[in-house]
Amino acid sequence: MKIIFSRKGFDSSYGGLPSPILPGVGPVSLPIPSDAGEAAGAFRTAGLPLVELLEDLSRRKHGAGTAVHFDPDLDQSARHRRRGWRPAFGQVGAAQSHLANRGVGMGDLFLFFGWFRHAERHAGRWRFVPGTTGFHAIFGWLQVGAVIRMPDDDTRHVPRWLADHPHVAHASHFSGRGNTIYVAADHLDLEGGHEIAAGGRLSRWSDRLRLSTEGGNRSIWSVPSWLEPRRGRAPLSYHDRADRWSRCGNRLYLRTVAKGQEFVLDCQDYAEAIPWARELIRAHAATDHPDGALGP
Repeated sequence: MKIIFSRKGFDSSYGGLPSPILPGVGPVSLPIPSDAGEAAGAFRTAGLPLVELLEDLSRRKHGAGTAVHFDPDLDQSARHRRRGWRPAFGQVGAAQSHLANRGVGMGDLFLFFGWFRHAERHAGRWRFVPGTTGFHAIFGWLQVGAVIRMPDDDTRHVPRWLADHPHVAHASHFSGRGNTIYVAADHLDLEGGHEIAAGGRLSRWSDRLRLSTEGGNRSIWSVPSWLEPRRGRAPLSYHDRADRWSRCGNRLYLRTVAKGQEFVLDCQDYAEAIPWARELIRAHAATDHPDGALGP
């Protein structure tokens, strides 16, 4: 089994601001502006109108007319769904090639992370909490139950409930780029955890979801000590250079690459990874999951 740390949502290049962590709601990833998307007014996220968050936090730089790439699609309540819907995530280009080269597929687990900052309601609007800074944090997960490949823009073999997904609705935009969709399994299967959906948004916040070191550069992560690549173990992909890893006392730090999207860890070398991921999801996720099987 593999765990993939997958970078998604607003950043300094796409959107220009962090996504918010909302009190009582948790981390809410803002989907990036994109021509391969739909108007933000079509979506809700974490039970809130997406437009409201975009307009308030961006000071109206983004709004109802902003086309957004709503992917990964983890929130069943984000819009009207066809019967059989389940969480799904699309990838293309070099990032998809990296996933394919690492053998990512059925049973593997995506942990989605992004740039976040705490936010609050003030005078009837959302704002970032004054005096706070942004950091990387995990916001969602998806354990793969099916892989759908669309090397061209032929979508006839794609289940109807996926028609609204941006990698299907805008398949021609991704033609020739290895367009691939990873669909969630029936339930989480990490040596337990079957009561939890195989994909979703983490709706409870704690600092356990935080990756970046406190008060430091967000690309410097404080990670579990078992993640250290030693005694010949294959490191987290893109992080094989020894100078990216350092210790201070009993804490392990990782200086992450600047623009990587998909960091793959082979759990065959890291037995601690599976129970760590299972308990992280269990502590921060809702336990209900959508009904419906894969199919047309």
